[in-house]
Amino acid sequence: MKAKFTGHDTFPLRYGWLYKAINHLNSGGIFSSSDENCIRDSVVKLGVGKNMVKAIQYWAESSNVINAERTNNSVCHRITENGEYLFGNYGDVEGKDPYLEQPGSVWLLHFWLNFNDEQLTAYRYFFNYANVQHFEKMKLVEDCYEDAKRLVKSEAGNITTIKKDMDCFLNMYSKKIKISTKMVDEDHFTSPLTELNLIQDNSRSFYISNLTERPELPIQIFIYALLEFFKIETKDSKVSTIDFDSLLTKPCSPGRIFRLSESGLGQQLDEAQKYTDRGISWVDSLGLRQVSVSESLTKNTTKFLNDYYGKSNV
Repeated sequence: MKAKFTGHDTFPLRYGWLYKAINHLNSGGIFSSSDENCIRDSVVKLGVGKNMVKAIQYWAESSNVINAERTNNSVCHRITENGEYLFGNYGDVEGKDPYLEQPGSVWLLHFWLNFNDEQLTAYRYFFNYANVQHFEKMKLVEDCYEDAKRLVKSEAGNITTIKKDMDCFLNMYSKKIKISTKMVDEDHFTSPLTELNLIQDNSRSFYISNLTERPELPIQIFIYALLEFFKIETKDSKVSTIDFDSLLTKPCSPGRIFRLSESGLGQQLDEAQKYTDRGISWVDSLGLRQVSVSESLTKNTTKFLNDYYGKSNV
């Protein structure tokens, strides 16, 4: 893994930013961190400041809706299949939910942000490696700093940089309560990821993030995430099963990323078994918990996203 605790200039992801990034590229715009003319053009076209342009680019790359292709000492950004699928392609492909109006779109975006074992960030550390449900911010920063030394092959970054990234992550996922009024701070409505309620700000730098059942997680999004994880776990073999604990606790697993409890994962698997007519099935017998996945399901994981958006748009 490589460390990537910078790049967003402390701006959390905001509503509309990913759609702006896709439209910017579709209309011939260019993201560049060095060409001043390109930067000025992006500032004008996106209608935000220079630092926010960098943040928009960072979050679009981190959520895998655009990617950077490096050739001949230059960088060219292209829209990924994920970006085209959700946000659309200029004048050609209509995105399924460019304004993130469906709850499942935010869960999907959350999965895309954290389904990454190549670059370590504060949010990926929390959702894939941290084993806490109640925590104090600086303790989490220190844990991330120590674990990054083990997880990152090169320089892991300094604790000050990690703290800034952690602040950004917590602002992006939690709604801060104003102690004086007991009201939700309106500044924290700017990120769609607060809708998931995965992290609660308990005030004075203490936070809660319980492992629970998540009945609000659409089954189609869960199945998609399970199949994507299954593919990377079994890519070098021809096995058709995966153990329950891997789905619950391994980095990049749906159990980890969606903060599911054991019973929550079991309920999702029960529902997935019915939804796929046992294309996904599991057994919990004599201490053996195994999940079987039909090979045909892994060939077209987008089918389940299509199912969700077809149902959502009725």
